[in-house]
Parts: sequence; C-alpha cells; structure tokens
Amino acid sequence: MTSILMAACVALGAVGQASAQDAKYPTKPITIVVPFAAGGTVDIIARMVSENLQKKLGATVLVENMGGAGGNIGVTRVARATPDGYTIGLASTSPLAIAPSLYGSKLQFQPEKDLVAFAQVSIVPNVLVVNPDRIKARTVPELIEYMKANPDKVTFGSAGPGTSQHLAGELFQQMTGTKMVHVPYKGSSQMVTDLISGQIDIAFDNVPLLLPHVAAGKLAMLATATPKRAEFDANVPAVAEFLPGFEAVAWHGFIAPAATPKPIVDKLSAEIREFMSLPETRKKMAELGAVAVAIPQDEFTKYIASETLRWKGVMEKANVTMN
Repeated sequence: MTSILMAACVALGAVGQASAQDAKYPTKPITIVVPFAAGGTVDIIARMVSENLQKKLGATVLVENMGGAGGNIGVTRVARATPDGYTIGLASTSPLAIAPSLYGSKLQFQPEKDLVAFAQVSIVPNVLVVNPDRIKARTVPELIEYMKANPDKVTFGSAGPGTSQHLAGELFQQMTGTKMVHVPYKGSSQMVTDLISGQIDIAFDNVPLLLPHVAAGKLAMLATATPKRAEFDANVPAVAEFLPGFEAVAWHGFIAPAATPKPIVDKLSAEIREFMSLPETRKKMAELGAVAVAIPQDEFTKYIASETLRWKGVMEKANVTMN
C-alpha cells in the first residue's frame, strides 16, 4: 500500500510539474516548419504568423523551410519532433489529405495518429487557365466540347503527381468524361513557364502564381476551382457552375506532434486564429490571392478527414499511386 501511495504521489507530482511548465510556455524559441521553399504563399503566411506570435507570446519564433516530396519531408520533421510545443508546422492539402492514399505504407507519418491539426488558416483557390494560342476555348463548356472532340490531345500540367493541381485535372476528366494527357513537373514555376510557351495546353494552379500572367494576356483564365465564385474576381465563373460539386482548392493549417500538451495546443490555436480574424490580416491574405480563415481544431480535423476520403476516391478511380 505504501508503494502504491508513493507511486501515485510521484505521478501526481509529474503531472503538476508538466502543468506548471505548460503554464509558463513559451520559455524558449518556437520553430515553425514550412514544408516548402521560401517565398511561396505558405512561407509568407508562416512568416506573418511568426511575427505576430513573437509579439503576443514574447518569445522568438523562427521559420524553417524544409521542402521536398510534396511537403512530406517537412511534415515528417514535425511528426518526429519533441511534443513540447516548440516545433510546429504549417502544412497543406497534399501532405495531410492526399499523401496518405498516394504513398500508403511508404509515408513516414500518419496524420491522424502522429499529428494534431489545430488551426486551419487559409484557402487558396486553384484556377483553370489555358494557353490562349493553343486552346481557343474561353468558357468551360467550350473547353469540354473541344476535349470531347479531341480525346488525349489536350495536355495538362501539374506541380507533381498527387498535388492538388494534378488531382483537379483528374477530377475534371472524371466529371466530364474526357481524357487528357498529364504532364507532371517538380514544381509550379517550370510548369507555368511551359504553359506560357505552349509546351502544354492547360493547368489548374494556385491563383497568386497565375494572375500576373493572366493580366499580361499570356494565359486565359476560364474558371475557378472553388465551390462558388472567388473573392478575388466575381466576374470569373466557378467550374462548379457547369459541373455541380466540382471543388479543388489548396488549403493550409498548423500542425504539431500528436502528444503535444493540450493547453499549449489550445494557446497556439487561439493566438493564431485571433490573428487570422483581424481585418488587416484578411486584407493582406486577399492581396496574396488567398482567403484567411480561422478554423479550430475539431472542425479542421473533420475537414482533413473528409478531404482525405474525397481525394482517395479520385485517385482510386484514376489509378494514381506512388506505391
């Protein structure tokens, strides 16, 4: 009995010590891992949040870029980090909702077991663009008509197999009964360069990267891949107006190792979501071509699960796999 009481006291003491440490958090620098190269939309959002967290929490907040494998390398780094709140990440659709089905057992983390997704912060519309010299269609119905008359003649580019850009093209084919040739790249930059030069015909990609080329007349924008018309230009129709239910957007949210103490996760979530709700933050995000959101942990977790299931179905039907 004495041994049991002593063990209980030790356990309670450990819990008390951990709670005290959680209350003092943070006491050292926090690292936000961005699983993509510097300079992109995800990197910019992470740096905006890091600056705000530094002011609110009174601790240094660093941004560490660790790109590769569609975001999987950086997310693996977060999943394997010490779960103490000092290593978190800003992840996206590809590693959190697409990679589990795409890579299967080869993936070095399982989002639902190894991570806690505690705050969704943005939605970035993908848009459908065409090379205006190669494709004369200027509406979605005209494009579908052309594709049906020319099966396997239209080429569509993506930032790589299993990316939201790739699966947007696969979903488009499935919902229209058309067939295109997929041309994958190692990133969006080279893909857009080849699209402009006429090496490929069409693409779905994030709006911030494409808008300057559309404005210059080098690309023609036919529609957005959002459920309804996007905020950046209400004159651009949504693909869903012609194909009800079509949606292929990129989204981003903060993650931490699964065993990170809940008080720390809740604190970070509250601070980040408050920042994303500010009018000046929403304005800055709009300038980036993104929509600021402030979705809490429970809703974000459910959203990831639904997106995982949806894209798994698209990949199975298109036979897309990296196994």
